Amino acid sequence: MKILGLMSGTSLDGLDIALCRFNQGQAALQYEILHAETFAYDTHWKSRLSTAQTLSAENYFALHAQYGAYIAEQIKVFLSKHNQSVDAIASHGHTIFHQPKQGFTSQLGCGATIAAQTGIQTVCDFRSLDVALNGQGAPLVPIGDELLFSDVEACLNIGGIANISIKQNGKRIAFDICEANMVLNFLAEKLHLSYDENGHIAAQGKIDNALLQQLNALSFYQEQGAKSLGREWFELNIVPIIATSNLSVQDLLATFSEHVAQIISNTFNHFRITKCLVTGGGAFNGHLIQGIRSKTNCEIILPTKQIINFKEALIFAFLAYLRLNQQVNTLATVTGAAANSIGGAVYLGAIVKK
Repeated sequence: MKILGLMSGTSLDGLDIALCRFNQGQAALQYEILHAETFAYDTHWKSRLSTAQTLSAENYFALHAQYGAYIAEQIKVFLSKHNQSVDAIASHGHTIFHQPKQGFTSQLGCGATIAAQTGIQTVCDFRSLDVALNGQGAPLVPIGDELLFSDVEACLNIGGIANISIKQNGKRIAFDICEANMVLNFLAEKLHLSYDENGHIAAQGKIDNALLQQLNALSFYQEQGAKSLGREWFELNIVPIIATSNLSVQDLLATFSEHVAQIISNTFNHFRITKCLVTGGGAFNGHLIQGIRSKTNCEIILPTKQIINFKEALIFAFLAYLRLNQQVNTLATVTGAAANSIGGAVYLGAIVKK
């Protein structure tokens, strides 16, 4: 099957699109990324997505449909550019609300609109079934880590949120570790930058130990088992700290970078991880990666640029592959749900002429 995997992360970099091919071989499932591209958000879409949580219910659902139409347009551009056809689209959408303890999670980007405007069957809403089964609905990538990247002990993604997947005692566990690029990009924007390239600004700043201790003491880091983070946690726990701080942006970047490096390395050390594959935008932040390496003996493996950038899009394409073949794509050992599940809503997308 050829499946188009789409991912939009909390760091608001853009829409990642990866055209993936899956073949079930005799020994194992084989995968290949045929083409991949990021459609960067312009200021219009970045603003609309970053403020969607403030909309009325009516305007929120209007944006849901409009963003679905935007996604469909980018898909058509991508497929035309590469002269490709696909069997299915896997759209993660853009997470706006994620409150599993309240029984809901919501990703913008209407799958019905995508299917209708492309004419291609679309799998979307991957998280809701797991949440309905009393799970966290996140992280979902570990099933792909288990079946596509089984040669490494652990996989760390440093995106807007840093999350990890670990194979331990024969089973796969995973959880969100901490906020990462969501905070660092938020601070960089105060300097009119999209992000702190290579952590250069953070490297020039001074770490504030009092703030660092305050961050490290946040209760989320003491929670055990399945756990996940979202925009709401960031706004409740991090934004007020930044708003009341007298530190320069440079020093805030230095301190938050150190915080992220400490929390990630603490995780490596706690689980005695010896080798970890690192992907996501944070893998390109040399200052952050060096900070992690200095605090652990875990070997940090940085794969190809394509895998760093598009591993999540690849795995959501894989989740759709499993969904369409009616195979488990969400692990209860990871999310804390009552059972494994086959998540994802499917819109067939067939255009029937009257």
